[in-house]
Formats: sequence, structure tokens, C-alpha cells
Amino acid sequence: MKRLPKYCSGKTARIKTLYLAGAALVLLAAFLGILLGSTPLKFSEIINAAGEGFSSTAAGRIFLYVRLPRTAASLVCGAALAVSGAVIQGVLANRLASPSIIGVNSGAGLAVTLCAALGIYGGWRLSLFSFLGAFGAVMLISLGSRRWGASRGTVILIGVALSSFFNAISNAVVTFIPDIGVMSNDFKVGEFSGVAYQRLIPSAILILITIVVLFTLTNELDVLSLGEEGARSLGMNTSAMRTLFLMLAASLAGCAVSIAGLLSFVGLIVPHAVRRLSGSGSSSLLGLCALYGGAFVCLCDTAARTLFSPYEIPVGIIMAFLGAPFFVFILIKGKGGHGDA
Repeated sequence: MKRLPKYCSGKTARIKTLYLAGAALVLLAAFLGILLGSTPLKFSEIINAAGEGFSSTAAGRIFLYVRLPRTAASLVCGAALAVSGAVIQGVLANRLASPSIIGVNSGAGLAVTLCAALGIYGGWRLSLFSFLGAFGAVMLISLGSRRWGASRGTVILIGVALSSFFNAISNAVVTFIPDIGVMSNDFKVGEFSGVAYQRLIPSAILILITIVVLFTLTNELDVLSLGEEGARSLGMNTSAMRTLFLMLAASLAGCAVSIAGLLSFVGLIVPHAVRRLSGSGSSSLLGLCALYGGAFVCLCDTAARTLFSPYEIPVGIIMAFLGAPFFVFILIKGKGGHGDA
């Protein structure tokens, strides 16, 4: 039996360590997310409530109807946005791309705003329209960058312009239908305080299915990441595979937006950090992005509701404070997107 080269076995051990650390971080983030808040819960209170019935005690009701859906939503949305960012970066060959930066989230946000105007606030229809908005945005970016031969920096500028355009339409809808204004303001920042099972479960199921499908296509994603000519030389139908991956990435981003609103920079920060540690192999990159993305958003949400207690700030503000300097750093280091960011 042949022995693996030392560098190969060393990399495998590092990936296993990263998976174990990521799983431990997810458990820690979930534990803190459930116990901490404006009304702290004790683990013993949750155990007692489980025995007596969650609806019979105040602690049980807080756990079942507030903390559990909120923590689950933050973990699911973080995983979805991080994996979506990794896929979009690979398909567009642009390390600066992420759902929030190139307008994918804003496209989904416009669809959600239109749904609210029509009286749709949850369920599979909200997830479907959110996906369609995200997919429309990402396809416009992809087709435009290919047709005009846009550089990586130009793709980002096109995405920013597209995002502004979608936001303008959303604001116009809110102007004509003021009743959805309160929902729209919370939605634009991004938060989990109002998450209910009706909105969470359909989107969470679709997110999990999409991530599983992506795990079966990691080899194809690696080939596509080689570039147009390299992928074609290996016999890949690059146009079809690119569309498929962008659909899957849009599904993840759209579902996350339908749950929590416009969370920014998750799809940029997490894939960059994970890629530095694990390399660019999609089989490990996507799984680690799911773990660390979920933990990152959950910890940010816990910080948002505990750092300034009894006041709570939307988690999107925390992410903007973390993500904006990170984006500027990557932009400068990559020389406007033309370097190896």
C-alpha cells in the first residue's frame, strides 16, 4: 500500500482539525445564542421546561419561541451566505465577489419587498420569489461581465450600481405602500429578532438541500474555477455548469435574505478566512464555510443583543463594522481586484 506524501497527509490532518474546530465553534455559538440575551436563561431551566412542557414556564416559552428559532436562523443564514459567497467567487473567478457586494442580496431584497407589498410574509412563496430576485441579479452580473470582458474590479462596480438600482426600486415601493415601511427598515439592516418558524422552516429546508447538492458537485466547481479555456479543454459544458452553480448560489443567498434581510459581508469574510487556512479545494472549502459562516453570524447576533443590553442593535450593523474595513483591505491588497486577492 502506497503512503501518502507528507504534504498530503499534513493537509488532510489540517482539514480534519479545522472541521473539528468548526463543529466545536458551532456548538459554542449555539449554546451562547440560546442562553444569552435580555433575559438570560439557565441550562437547568431549559431541561426542566423540557420535562414539564415548554409552554408551561416562561423560560420554556422564551427558549421555544424566541431563542431556538433565532439561533437556528443565524446558523442557517450564516452557512448559506458563506457557501454562496465561496461559489460565486469560484464561478466568477473574483475573490472580491460576494452576494452582498455584487447585488445578489439586493435582488432578493427587492423580491421580498414586492412580496410584502402583496401580503406575502412567509412560506415557500417568499423563498421562491427571493430566489428569483437573487438569480436574476447574479445572472445579470455574470452575463454582463462575460459580454463586455469586464475586469474583476469592474464587475464589483457593476454590482454596486445594480444594488443601488434595486434598492431604489424597493424604496419607491415603500413610498407608495407605507404600511410595509417598518418591515422594510428592519429588513435593510438585517436582523433575527422577528424570525418565526413560518418564515424559517421553508427556507432552511431549501438551504440544506442546496448545500447537499453542492457537495455532490465539488469536482465540477474545481474544474470550472480553472477558467473558461481550462474547463472546456477537460470536456465541461461551461455555460451550463456556470448557470447551475449561479442558480444554487442564488438559492442560498435568496433564502437567507428571506429570513434575515440584507446581511452584508458574510460571503466575503468567511470564504477568504477559510481559504487561507484550508486552500481552494471545493470539497473542504464549502463544508468549512458552512460551519464557520454559521458560527460567525450566530456569535455576531449574540453580541448584537448582549453588548449594549438592555438595548439591542441589529446584527447587520455589527457585520458592517467588521466587513467594511475587511473589504477595503482586500481591495487595496488586490489592487482594485486585479491582484490575487
